[in-house]
Amino acid sequence: MAGEPKVGVLAVQGAFREHRRHLEALGARVNEVRLPGDLSGLSGLVMPGGESTSMARLLSDFGLWAPLRDFHARGGVLWGTCAGAILLARSVEGAPPQFGGHQDSLGLMDMNVRRNAFGRQVDSFSVPLTVQGLEAPFPALFIRAPVLTDLGPDVERLAQHDGQTVMARQGRMLASAFHPELTEDRRLHGLFLDLVSEYQPVKSP
Repeated sequence: MAGEPKVGVLAVQGAFREHRRHLEALGARVNEVRLPGDLSGLSGLVMPGGESTSMARLLSDFGLWAPLRDFHARGGVLWGTCAGAILLARSVEGAPPQFGGHQDSLGLMDMNVRRNAFGRQVDSFSVPLTVQGLEAPFPALFIRAPVLTDLGPDVERLAQHDGQTVMARQGRMLASAFHPELTEDRRLHGLFLDLVSEYQPVKSP
């Protein structure tokens, strides 16, 4: 698949292996990203579900904040799922008290994210979700899921649940509040790869 774009999965914490499995099953070349140099040669990056405060701390430890922003500025496609969506947002509500109510984020996508909006781990649920661009409902799995609020004018709502936005797109960025990597349905991974193909290649630093 030498002619296919190469994509990455942020692999500092969370369900990155599951994303990699789906992307490779669709024929993508996939690189696990833990250090800034791992972004070299990539056209897109998935930021997985996990624990967003732990991810934010590890992004600081590995010096990834600025390289991730630069990767997007040079043309890279980003998809954040659950915790990854939180990392994309302009602002975040509901950070734990031990963090002073503040949650670091990339500030790239013009939206606010409210953490744990659908409850705790025990409140997890799956629902058939109507997603723009998919012909049939997607089996969306919500685990301590956030909601996307205060969408900017350039942010397109792709899916809602109970009147709340749970998937959106802004240019070369996708955000989903649920966990597509924990299902066997690869259609959203296919949409991500279509977006990567649309925007490649990424400019060299």
